[in-house]
Amino acid sequence: MRLLTDTINNITGRDESFRAAATSRLDGLTMPHWALGRLMDLAVDLCGMTRTMRPRVERKMVVVFASDHGVCAERVSLYPQEVTAQMVHNFVNGGAGINALARRAGADIRVVDMGVAESLESLATEGKILSRKIRPGTSNIAVGPAMKLDEAALAVEAGIEIANALSESIDIFGTGDMGIGNTTASAAIVSVVTGLAPREVTGTGTGIDQAQLQHKISVIERAVAINAPEPADGLDLLAKVGGFEIGAIAGLILGAARLRRPVIVDGFISTAGALIAATLSPSCRDFIIAAHKSAERGHAAALRRLGLEPLLDLNMRLGEGTGAALAMNLVEAAVGVLTEVATFTEAGVSRADER
Repeated sequence: MRLLTDTINNITGRDESFRAAATSRLDGLTMPHWALGRLMDLAVDLCGMTRTMRPRVERKMVVVFASDHGVCAERVSLYPQEVTAQMVHNFVNGGAGINALARRAGADIRVVDMGVAESLESLATEGKILSRKIRPGTSNIAVGPAMKLDEAALAVEAGIEIANALSESIDIFGTGDMGIGNTTASAAIVSVVTGLAPREVTGTGTGIDQAQLQHKISVIERAVAINAPEPADGLDLLAKVGGFEIGAIAGLILGAARLRRPVIVDGFISTAGALIAATLSPSCRDFIIAAHKSAERGHAAALRRLGLEPLLDLNMRLGEGTGAALAMNLVEAAVGVLTEVATFTEAGVSRADER
């Protein structure tokens, strides 16, 4: 776990001097005070993350981590497990929701196989995806741990490695996920970290009905009781009730924070990864931008736990990184406000208090 330890030890929080400088400039722009609201808040955050008054956010990438979940044996999803692999092929072919929205944002997509049950070796050999497969899916959390502790560490370090490998070519990361059954694992993580009962944080995922939802809640209750994960120990929590893709998302967040790169976290599953990351390094939260509030129950509680306010609330619950792609447009807009709008002094415009 040397890479994980070194990464955590080298994460420092936001730079308050650059935040102050950004606030000073934005205070003087040719508009009523803070008239662009959250965009201006976001600009301040970006300066604190990157330690510059001209943050670079042009080179964008959404990293979509894919993995299967043994808990699918409990019939917690409306879709069969083979859909995970089928959707990876859809991503590669450009036909998924994330493809459409990433194109609009001018963002690249990188798909990573962390533990898809079906072999995707041909796609990896052709360079169409990255393979960091730990094994073909996690174990069933309803009967025991999802993975071994060393597998949890490998999953997190895979995300860090990808952030490091892309460090010279990417300015801003977005997190994405694919994995049938992963809302079950994510709800278990959110329940443990927030202390809320599983029924308070478990949603319908792929669109299950109320009877199926009650069954899903009971499966999560059983998983938490059997495995007794430690809320403050991210690796223990990940190993006992998580997923390989969730661990890799946590790693990407930690890696981005170490590099002082902004990372836009998508919806419910990505935020479960952020919770894991924050238990390992609380300072990494300074580099997270919450893309949106998912319609998935429990997401709002997870965001509150992280102290994050989402940029958007569009009743979305697709995952894949779709919310992150949408939010990238807002991040670019925030930088535009900071760097392109003139101050009163620069424009020769009188302030209201100078009349």
